Amino acid sequence: MKKITVIGAGNVGATCANVIANKDLAREVVLVDIKEGTAEGKALDIWQTSSILNFNTRVIGSTNDYLKTKGSGIVVITSGLPRKPGMSRDDLIKTNAMIVKEVTEKVIRYSPEAIIIIVSNPLDVMTYCAYKAALKDERKVFGMAGILDTGRYKAFIADALKISPKDIHSMLLGGHGDTMVPLPRYTSIGGIPITELLNKEEIDKIVERTRKGGGELVNLMGTSAWYAPGAAAAQMVEAIVDDQQRIFPVCAKLNGEYGLRDVFLGVPVKLGANGIEEIIELKLGKDEKKAVEESAASVKSMMDVLDAMNLFEE
Repeated sequence: MKKITVIGAGNVGATCANVIANKDLAREVVLVDIKEGTAEGKALDIWQTSSILNFNTRVIGSTNDYLKTKGSGIVVITSGLPRKPGMSRDDLIKTNAMIVKEVTEKVIRYSPEAIIIIVSNPLDVMTYCAYKAALKDERKVFGMAGILDTGRYKAFIADALKISPKDIHSMLLGGHGDTMVPLPRYTSIGGIPITELLNKEEIDKIVERTRKGGGELVNLMGTSAWYAPGAAAAQMVEAIVDDQQRIFPVCAKLNGEYGLRDVFLGVPVKLGANGIEEIIELKLGKDEKKAVEESAASVKSMMDVLDAMNLFEE
């Protein structure tokens, strides 16, 4: 691919750009930030590792100059403010929605054909916001959450069983955060169902830790995670660039799948050169279906907050 852009040169965006460059996924990676010199400095730092780590991707930085992003095939948006003490969920939605809307509109102006991946939080509603701003096919605007969540889930399983995370396959559904729906029934280790290796209490403990995974890191570091989120977004970019047709959990717009409509929710998809090639519907048990519906209701309430802002002209 000729050019990939990452908007937001904070920890997540810079990590994502670094992984993309290291994998040589494009001739050029453009890192954009609103803070003077930040994107330029981090891009230069990454570029100076090229001869050490053996990659050719040119990394350039820009302070709010979207002209440099022109012709991007993929744009990853990580922009937004973290939730601060005393800030309500609605406040965070209102603040970040205005940022994501503005950024998406600028991106589309210069790269109308770009596939857009959202990493900004609150993830599900920000993906909806970008979709409204981009006025693009819903299969080309989607969010990164499930790969991060399954990454955490697999790491905890690997610790519990003292095995390689490479042998673990899993899937989860639902919104990003406390309402995510891990699916132990669809989790296996080297083809062996997890229920054969861990008891229900052990699995429930891992599931709960996965749900609270982001908060655990904030409590430890005083800030949100970046290595895993950045790498997860880069893995989605790789699947698109190489047309891998990988099966990943992705925040996507549902149009009747899982009995849900007009809501952005984490579901398994086939990811390839055209973005979301297919949404995969899993057969769910009664409790699983109920949990997904509750997660969707939570996301829908956040989408309603965005709609009430009247940011978009109908």
